[in-house]
Amino acid sequence: MDFCGCYDAPDAKSHSGEDMKILLADDHALFREGMRYVLQQLAEGVEILEAATFQDGLKLATQHPELELALLDLHMPGSDGPKSVSFFRRRYPHIPVVVVSGEDASLNMEKAMNYGASGFVSKSSSSQIMLDALRLVLSGGVYVPPQLKHRPAQAKKDKRSLNTNSYGLTQRQMEVLQRLCMGMSNKEIASAINLAEGTVKIHVAAVYQTLKVSNRLEALRVAEHLGLVGELHG
Repeated sequence: MDFCGCYDAPDAKSHSGEDMKILLADDHALFREGMRYVLQQLAEGVEILEAATFQDGLKLATQHPELELALLDLHMPGSDGPKSVSFFRRRYPHIPVVVVSGEDASLNMEKAMNYGASGFVSKSSSSQIMLDALRLVLSGGVYVPPQLKHRPAQAKKDKRSLNTNSYGLTQRQMEVLQRLCMGMSNKEIASAINLAEGTVKIHVAAVYQTLKVSNRLEALRVAEHLGLVGELHG
């Protein structure tokens, strides 16, 4: 399907601790209304930009390059199914994409993931599964739908996609840990690495979970014990 190619991807802009912005592109208004409630549980001050067609989603992504996440339906007007994920990712490679669809065929799920989606969540999933999946993606991970988890080839690909170090931390989580160990607040970290404060909180929670700690002091001690502080500072 020809999308005209009329939306050039701008450079990602910094927003220095402003509210997290999420694109929600789906042609069902009732579903978008329900998703607004779910997304507002991700962090304080989440701003949701809504689109009812794929083209409108592209326009919003052009107008708001600071988007931290895009949620796309596969079958809204203007979409070409899983291929739309590839189109969106080529235009906006800095914006992770999660497909949220009523589609439950594993073949299309696998296609969407192979085209660059960071996750695929069925519309029949619970709000908690949705939130867990989005937090994982926002922290730099990949959410694999249960239907694909038992496929060896897909599992291998997903492990590579995480891009984690030997301790299970993504590059972004290491950046957050570095500044956390320097005593910076979430707001200061957000300003330093150009993320929304809510997104930083998600990264911090992911770091705590990976290091099996519950506060900053414990995180610092574990990071020092594992030699991560030295790694962070070169």
